[in-house]
Amino acid sequence: MARKKRILLGVTGSIAAFKAAALASKLVQADCQVRVAMTPEAVKFVTPLTFQSLTGERVYLDMFDEAGAAEWEIEHVSLAEWADLVLVCPATANLISKAAVGLADDLLSATLLTTRKPVVFVPAMNSGMWNNPILQARVAELKRHGHAFLGPAAGRLACGTSGTGRMVEVEAVLKFVLQMKTHQNREKKC
Repeated sequence: MARKKRILLGVTGSIAAFKAAALASKLVQADCQVRVAMTPEAVKFVTPLTFQSLTGERVYLDMFDEAGAAEWEIEHVSLAEWADLVLVCPATANLISKAAVGLADDLLSATLLTTRKPVVFVPAMNSGMWNNPILQARVAELKRHGHAFLGPAAGRLACGTSGTGRMVEVEAVLKFVLQMKTHQNREKKC
């Protein structure tokens, strides 16, 4: 019997975070083991209890949460080693920028800096943010280091305008993840 695919779902502070809950549910239904790491901003949009209920797993919130960790566990390291794939969905401009420059000031960004497994970003933001040349340089840098991007899509945005920045549909993310080969470690380029 094959081991379940292990997905670390990183959820950031975006209105699209509610879609991450639907994605977590669909991944579990597809026989994946899903753990969720949320940024402090993400919990303002969706509660950790939602993800805990959908995945049956503890939700990771704080790099220094001694109550939830085993005595020997350094959570950003153990999550990075546990996962077959790190899926950041939704991925905000803030998190993408932090990852591109190696900033590790919360559990999710520290895990991204630590992991040697495949990383997929699913952006969701205002089209002005997505099209900003500074952000596009950060996206290019992450791609150069082997990270994948799925989206964003064009359509109606939370701010009431239309443009590119909308998170791709949950079914597209699910299909992409299930088709990925995640059994090999990804070597980061220097």
